[in-house]
Amino acid sequence: MIQVKEVTKRYGDKTVVDQLTFTAHPGQVTGFLGPNGAGKSTTMRMIVGLDTPTTGEVLVNGRRYAEHAAPLQEIGVLLDAKGVHPGRSAANHLLAMARTHGIPKKRVDEVIELAGLTKVAGKRVGNFSLGMGQRLGIAAALLGDPGVVMLDEPVNGLDPEGVLWVRNLLARLAAEGRTVVLSSHLMSETSLIADHLVVIGRGKLLADTSVASLVAQAAGGGVKVGTPATTLLGVLLAGPDVTVTPAGPEELIVSGLDARQIGQIAADHGIPLFALTPQTVSLEEAFMDLTREAVEYTSSLELAR
Repeated sequence: MIQVKEVTKRYGDKTVVDQLTFTAHPGQVTGFLGPNGAGKSTTMRMIVGLDTPTTGEVLVNGRRYAEHAAPLQEIGVLLDAKGVHPGRSAANHLLAMARTHGIPKKRVDEVIELAGLTKVAGKRVGNFSLGMGQRLGIAAALLGDPGVVMLDEPVNGLDPEGVLWVRNLLARLAAEGRTVVLSSHLMSETSLIADHLVVIGRGKLLADTSVASLVAQAAGGGVKVGTPATTLLGVLLAGPDVTVTPAGPEELIVSGLDARQIGQIAADHGIPLFALTPQTVSLEEAFMDLTREAVEYTSSLELAR
């Protein structure tokens, strides 16, 4: 488990993280999202002791990172896949990490195979492609068989097979009861992997919710109804907690009733329907809507929307 408790981080007079509180629970993949400059990287660095909170505290499995005798066995982290000596082979890089934590060589062999690096384990990391570097970074994160795994942009540079591998790997780790935190700018991939979302902007918490709830909130919960009898159906659906809005010559948007309820009322009165579709948006659209006022860098094309 990762617990971020009222954490603030300041650099001089600039507040990068502002009273941030959230918990990443075991048994699920938590998507940690935010626009550039939101404070995600700083928060992840504080989780693993690379930065110190100005106020508040961050706990990994109930302790601060520095208090763990063998932190690699508590939390596995991928923050920068390029942070490897280019002259070392993949196997030697992992072996050096293992020796500092009393991890047997057998485990090094296991994570090399798990990451699909067996054929290149003896090659210098400096000659690795971006995707191979990502696989090595994930192997390093799993080396200590930790109960908590935190990965920043893990599918960066991976081909479709590699992306699917990461997706299945994270799902399996969560199913084993581990805490998994995923930070990514790829909303489509996050929507397929994450169970829960923590969204921040300008260092502040914007959302701590499920993927389904965030998307449903952004969509507004309306149902698109296609019928030649818009006027009659609108009268029949009207109620104190129901909003019926014309959206075209033969189209209504209805809020306050679900598709089943609307369909039943139409059937009871013999009204034909040719469309009955709950309004949905993508996670990307929901994210953009939520973070619109927290974007630090905005292009002219985005302003023109």
